[in-house]
Amino acid sequence: MSTTNNLVFKGLLIIAWLIFVALSIEAGGLLVNFFFSLYNPAMIANLYQKLDLTEMYSRSKWVFYSMYSFILFIAVLKAYLFYIVINLMHKLDLSKPFNSFVSSQISKLSYLTLSIGFISYAASQLAKNLMHHGFNTNILSKFWADSGAYIIMGAIIYIIATIFKKGIELQNENDLTV
Repeated sequence: MSTTNNLVFKGLLIIAWLIFVALSIEAGGLLVNFFFSLYNPAMIANLYQKLDLTEMYSRSKWVFYSMYSFILFIAVLKAYLFYIVINLMHKLDLSKPFNSFVSSQISKLSYLTLSIGFISYAASQLAKNLMHHGFNTNILSKFWADSGAYIIMGAIIYIIATIFKKGIELQNENDLTV
């Protein structure tokens, strides 16, 4: 691998680490918010990201917990997605990238990305439905605004995973014939 490619790869690894840390902090902050909302609902307005859902909490605890569960689940899945990316980048051998580990990690990335997209889409549809019932869900839209992008990205990663799987089959077949 050339020096330029190696430098770009290391730069991308650093960026992946930064994104992972940021997403982990966000997921942790949202988790702390959730526990504070369980034990001291009056503190909700003062917590991370000013995510004030006190009106929703006072109107319906079930709606509050379901919407917050979506937020937490999406945040944790995004952090886990970048954990998988970092794990893949650390163990990837670019001189021989077609191996079962890479294939399984890329498949896992595609499933996680599609899951984030579909769960985000379901959450946005539920939020729209709740708006028709008088709940203010506008402040929640930032948590699932990119659901379509995750679905498209997941589909593309799935195609890449399928190509890698076929590449491994061809490589194993080639190794057997030589």
